[in-house]
Amino acid sequence: MADAVGTGGAGAGAGGYRAAFAVREFRAVFAAHALSLLGVVVSEIALTVLVYDLTGSPLLSALAFALGMLPYLVGGTLFAGIADRYPPRRVLVLCDAVCAVCAALMALPATPVAALLALRCLIAAVSPVFNGTRMATLADVLGDGDLFVLGRSLLRMVSQSAVLVGFGLGGVLLTLVPPRGALVITVATFAASALLLRCGTRRRPARGGSGPALMRYSLSGARQVLGDRRVRGLLLLLWAPPMFVVAPEALAAPYAEQIGVGTAGVGLLMCAMPVGTIAGEVWAGSALSAAARSRIVLPLASTTLLPLVAYAFAPGLAWAVPVLVLAGAGAAYTLGLDRWFVDAVPPELRGRAMTVHTAGLMTLQGVGMALAGLAAEFLAVSTVVAGAGALGTACCALLAWEVRSTGRAARRLPERPAARAAGNKLPNPETRVTGM
Repeated sequence: MADAVGTGGAGAGAGGYRAAFAVREFRAVFAAHALSLLGVVVSEIALTVLVYDLTGSPLLSALAFALGMLPYLVGGTLFAGIADRYPPRRVLVLCDAVCAVCAALMALPATPVAALLALRCLIAAVSPVFNGTRMATLADVLGDGDLFVLGRSLLRMVSQSAVLVGFGLGGVLLTLVPPRGALVITVATFAASALLLRCGTRRRPARGGSGPALMRYSLSGARQVLGDRRVRGLLLLLWAPPMFVVAPEALAAPYAEQIGVGTAGVGLLMCAMPVGTIAGEVWAGSALSAAARSRIVLPLASTTLLPLVAYAFAPGLAWAVPVLVLAGAGAAYTLGLDRWFVDAVPPELRGRAMTVHTAGLMTLQGVGMALAGLAAEFLAVSTVVAGAGALGTACCALLAWEVRSTGRAARRLPERPAARAAGNKLPNPETRVTGM
C-alpha cells in the first residue's frame, strides 16, 4: 500500500488495522502518541508523589492528579481555534515543546508546589488543542473513510493500554529514580514525540484563514459545532457513555472494601473495563466491515451501560470483573460513530470540532467521577454504580433516538453542494447525507 495521503476508503476493510500501519505518516503519529501518552502518565504519577513528599498533604497530592482533567474545558473552548488557524504540524510540535518545557521546569529542585500545580494546569490546557489537532490531521493522513476510523481506534487502544500498564510501569520507575528524575524522563518523551511529528509528517496548510481574534474564533467554532442539531447529537452520544461508565472505576477501592477483597481486587476492578474496551475495538475493527460497524452503533450505544445494573446485587469479584469487561466491550460503538462525526463536520471546522469533542469528553468524565464519589457518600457503592448504569442507559437510548432522527432527516433531503462552500458557517444537518 502506498504511503499516500487520503488512502483510506473502500479497501480499508480488507487490510484492517494493518492497512493503517501501512501508511508511513500514521506510523509516526502512532509512535508520537505513545511517547506523548507515556510522558503524561509518568508526569502524573511523579508529580502526585512529589507534591505529597513536599507537603505531606493528601489533598494537594490528589489535586495534582485532578488538575489533569479540570483545565480541559478551558483549553478546549478558548484555544480550540488554534487547531484550524495554524498549520497542524506546527501546532502539534509546539504543543509537545510546551509540555516538555513545563516538565523540565517541574524537574527543577527550586520549583515550589504552587508552580508545580500551575505547570500541571498548563499541560492539561494544552492537551485538548494537541488531541483535537491530531484527530483532525488523522483525517488528512488516512482520509476521512474507514482508515480514519481504524486509526482512531488504534490511538484509543494505546490510551486504554496506558491504564493497564502505564501506572504500573510508573510505579516501578519511581522505585528506581526520584520523582524529579522521572520528570526528566517525561521531558525526553515529549521531545521525542515532537521530533517524530516534525520529521515524520507532512507540512499542511491551516484549515481556516485569518479572521477574528483567536478566542473569538474558538468560541465561534464551538457555537457552530454545538448549534448544529446533527453534530450536537453525535457529540453527546460520544460523551454520555464515558461519563457514566467511569463510576465503577472511580469507586473501585470503596467497592472492593464493600465486597471484602484486598488491593489485588482493586487492581482487577480497575483493569477489567480497559481489557473489555480493547477487546471490543479489536473485534469491531478487524472482524466487521464499515457497514456492519455502522449498523451496531445505535443498539450498542444504547445498551453498553446496561451490564452495570448488575451491581444492584453487589456481585463478588468473580462476577463484577466479567460485568466490567462486558461494559467496556460496548465501546466498540465508537468506531462507527467516529465515522458519522467526521462526515458531519465540514473540513474547515474539523480541528475546532475535534478539540471541542476532546474537551467535552474529558470534562464530563471528570464530572462523572465527582458525582459518583458524591453519591457514594450517601448510598452504597453498589447502588451508585447500578444507578449510573440505569440512568446512563436511559440517557443513551434518548440520544440514540435523536441521532437516528437526524440521520433519517438527512437521508430524506438531497445534499446541497453549495452548503459546504458557505465559509465557516456550519451547513444545516438536514441538507447533508451522512452515510448512516
